[in-house]
Amino acid sequence: MLKFALIGAGRIGKMHSEIITSNPETELKFVYDLNREIAINVASISKAEVVNNPEEAINSNTTDAVLIASATPTHIEFIKMAANAGKPVLCEKPIDLDIIKVNKCREELKGIKSQIQIGFNRRFDLSHSKAQQARLKKEIGELEMIIITSRDPAAPGLDYLKACGGFFRDTTIHDFDLSRFILGEDPIVEVSAFGENLFDANVKTAKDFDTAMFILKSKSGVLIHINNSRRAVYGYDQRVEVFGSKGMVISNNQTPNSTERYTSSSTSSKDPIHFFFIERYQQAYKDQLNSFIETVKTNSRPKVTFEDGRKALIIANAAYESYKNKRTVEIKYD
Repeated sequence: MLKFALIGAGRIGKMHSEIITSNPETELKFVYDLNREIAINVASISKAEVVNNPEEAINSNTTDAVLIASATPTHIEFIKMAANAGKPVLCEKPIDLDIIKVNKCREELKGIKSQIQIGFNRRFDLSHSKAQQARLKKEIGELEMIIITSRDPAAPGLDYLKACGGFFRDTTIHDFDLSRFILGEDPIVEVSAFGENLFDANVKTAKDFDTAMFILKSKSGVLIHINNSRRAVYGYDQRVEVFGSKGMVISNNQTPNSTERYTSSSTSSKDPIHFFFIERYQQAYKDQLNSFIETVKTNSRPKVTFEDGRKALIIANAAYESYKNKRTVEIKYD
């Protein structure tokens, strides 16, 4: 039984606590959050102990692993704390919003053997991973294009927008990582980014984007198109096309069931797609945890590494540079 300390008990932390509690191989032992009331509420789900400081949870002899779901600016602090305590870490994305801090953390972690997995859960979505396997097994021949659509059902509030680090680092970073996952050993080397504020007043106040498009190119010449929006009135729109010389594989939107209706007013009418990321990627979050458990049990390399998180942030930064300077930017990872 792998015993977890959960750092951060907000919306995403609460979801992780439920997944840990429902997994027969894991137990939620400790919960820490700056807001003790929230921590108590989350801990009550699994009868975990609420602690007064993160050190108490992370350094406890009864803690086997640490799941970090706190605010992004605290991630590096808790990653280092857990790694120095010899505890495996599953940390929500992004590692941090500042690449200088990420690079410094990378240097400080050299020689430390603790496994660190970054929470890019979309890699564990069954449909997305099947698309990646189709590329890997050359079922579609030679890969030529990747097209990713990722649109939220509604824009978040102003407080979130001011703290999230911007659309490219908060939302598109998932799509940058998913592109890297599909490409495998073929690195993304160029990006052209476009962003607009077309409809949301809070986004405009935060000087952010609610609509964006990106064209990227890999070293071998594969072209990637990503389109993002903070508003899709029909639900959480998540689609991936992997196109090659012998055909195409599509990872499409998911619905609660596969029922179709044919009536006098509609043809092939389906139930609405999932409305939020927690519902859409619920199984992916569970499979992400299972992968982490297997990594700890076998003392193996995580499927999503610290370096994966670092490179996704580098691409996001290059995208901002492209937008600012209105030109294609070469991506350098060193």
